[in-house]
Amino acid sequence: MSGVNVLLDEVDVPSGQLSRAPRYLSIALTNACELRCGYCYAPKYAAALELSRVASWAVELDGAGCLGMGFGGGEPTLYRGFVELCGRVAESTSMAVTFTTHGHRVSPGLTEELRGSVHFVRLSVDGVGATYERLRGRSFAAVTSAASLLRSISPLGINAVVNKDTIGELDDLVAFAADAGASELLLLPEQPTAATSGISNSDAERLGQWIRTTNVPMQLAISRTGLDASVPGVEIIPGEHPSDAYLHVDAGGVLRANSYAQTGTPIADSILDAVQVLREAA
Repeated sequence: MSGVNVLLDEVDVPSGQLSRAPRYLSIALTNACELRCGYCYAPKYAAALELSRVASWAVELDGAGCLGMGFGGGEPTLYRGFVELCGRVAESTSMAVTFTTHGHRVSPGLTEELRGSVHFVRLSVDGVGATYERLRGRSFAAVTSAASLLRSISPLGINAVVNKDTIGELDDLVAFAADAGASELLLLPEQPTAATSGISNSDAERLGQWIRTTNVPMQLAISRTGLDASVPGVEIIPGEHPSDAYLHVDAGGVLRANSYAQTGTPIADSILDAVQVLREAA
């Protein structure tokens, strides 16, 4: 199984020799999701990418040095052909295949179909117990079972939105992640949407203090929100531009700097051409 990335941080690579592809690309396969989380920033219009199109991007990116492709949404397990797509990318490229899920469509049958085709899975868990159930409208016991199933097929990460409801439960979330066997905790400070104002300044300060003073027994990461520098242990290649490390494609086929970016570049035939256009426009 591939999916192991090795960071050679003592090798000084001239900028002209860097790969045309980002190291990692996330793709929103569909905007569809049956959950109605009030702070969700994903677009609400119906859209989904063609499987053949995503598969061709994977081959193109693999040939240009991309190391990993991550599927999300919406909820990627609602995407028709999701298992087939994971299998095709795993078989036809050397890239790591990952996906992010709310977990409530994960079953023993689905995990068996995905076994061998995914190299890392991220499970979205915002708060624990009653807080999770209030925010997500689903059973916390069910997401706990999903964590166990997903951990049986690949390394597991936990994604957590941090807001006024969850900021006080970060220690409990770490305990949940450790019990689930997670190797990474990704913190996602709530973003402003039409329905919410995003994480408050006081909660952002509280999050920064928690990061600086808490010993988390796993890799800790945070989304690009201006709080990145507060996270110890994040792997950064010196001199690397953010677009060399990560880019995002939305369900409408628009390449963006990240999933929060308001503008981007529509992908025509070649995703690498779109990468070049996006970098030149930055």
